[in-house]
Amino acid sequence: MFDIVYFSSASENTKRFVEKLGIKASRIPLFTKEVEDFEVKSDSILVVPTYGGGEDKRAVPIQVIKFLNNPKNRNHIAGVIALGNTNFGETYCIAGDIISEKLQVPLLYRVEILGTPDDVFEVKERIQKLWNARQS
Repeated sequence: MFDIVYFSSASENTKRFVEKLGIKASRIPLFTKEVEDFEVKSDSILVVPTYGGGEDKRAVPIQVIKFLNNPKNRNHIAGVIALGNTNFGETYCIAGDIISEKLQVPLLYRVEILGTPDDVFEVKERIQKLWNARQS
């Protein structure tokens, strides 16, 4: 099964959602200087919040950009789950769209802020479905 790799700010909203999934997870460091040495070793699903009120240029957290600048990390990302706020309107969860397009991996799901039990169920189902497809 895929692992989870995620970024969560000091608010830890993304961390709280990831914990609900009950899947082995690694957190991208909060401090950008620590990200350079952070590497994932297995295929993973990236869980990312959307920043900057959804503005394209600020939507992906800098720590996630630095993480993905490492080709080893990029190559281990099998899919993306985005968190955001519907108040962002058309740019709701746009960080997931940006990363999915750049890495050519599926955007598996969009989660509003902390998510609901239905979101947790759906995310787990979609991760399992992607895993099964890769095993065939």
